[in-house]
Amino acid sequence: MTKEIIIFENSQIRRHYDTENEVWYFSLVDIVGALTDSVNATDYLKKMRKRDAELNGYIGTNCPQVAMLTNGKNRKTLAGKVEQIFRLIQSIPSPKAEPFKQWLAKVGYERLKEIQDPSLSIDRARDTWKNKGRSEKWIQQRMTGQETRNKLTDYWKDSGVTEKDEFALLTNIIHQEWTGLSVKKHKEIKGLKSQNLRDHMSEAELLFTALAELSTRQIAETKEAKGLIENAKASKKGGEIAKNARKELEAKTGKSVVTGENFLPLKKTIIKAKK
Repeated sequence: MTKEIIIFENSQIRRHYDTENEVWYFSLVDIVGALTDSVNATDYLKKMRKRDAELNGYIGTNCPQVAMLTNGKNRKTLAGKVEQIFRLIQSIPSPKAEPFKQWLAKVGYERLKEIQDPSLSIDRARDTWKNKGRSEKWIQQRMTGQETRNKLTDYWKDSGVTEKDEFALLTNIIHQEWTGLSVKKHKEIKGLKSQNLRDHMSEAELLFTALAELSTRQIAETKEAKGLIENAKASKKGGEIAKNARKELEAKTGKSVVTGENFLPLKKTIIKAKK
């Protein structure tokens, strides 16, 4: 199954793709929360099922428990396919119901096409960055860096690193070593909050990040690193290679590679007219 989180308006919706049956499963609780803005979507769904015996029977018969990421761990939660979600929506008095139906059909169809033809997801990412004003050179660097990143995380998975927090720890070791900053501190300097740091890196920052991760993977492969501890050592050495290259470039140019620049939209200044 493919695990993923998507956004409807400001709400996160967890979904899993069953590759064997080629079907999306969406979290019922997340959908209830998105449509009702309830502070306790789980309780809201329970009350719905108590009030509506037909809905309760339908959910019990048709909606399986599917493992989804909950508070950092995979836990089973009620989930449904698109047809079951439409039945659930019928029981929720919400002005968001119709827009949600259209959105649900759209994201499900787009993802199915991308699974059948992975190049479509690449095209979608490229178009998104273009619309945000990124240059072709930046986009190419970003995509090349992502490919390097994917090869590294694949190695980590194969070598026994499986937990999400372990991935974050190793990533931070690499980043801290080559930049001199933690990922969190680098985001703060760029004025980022929930945004992806890499989407706001300069071409140089992307290049040195890729160099650090490429070096890490090749060192880990050479040493046949296994588990968190051995991969942490490889991460530090890989980051060090990029750090040395960064310092050499900075010495030649007199410019810092690591910057606080970002691609956030400029805030509009409202000038009040004098009375």
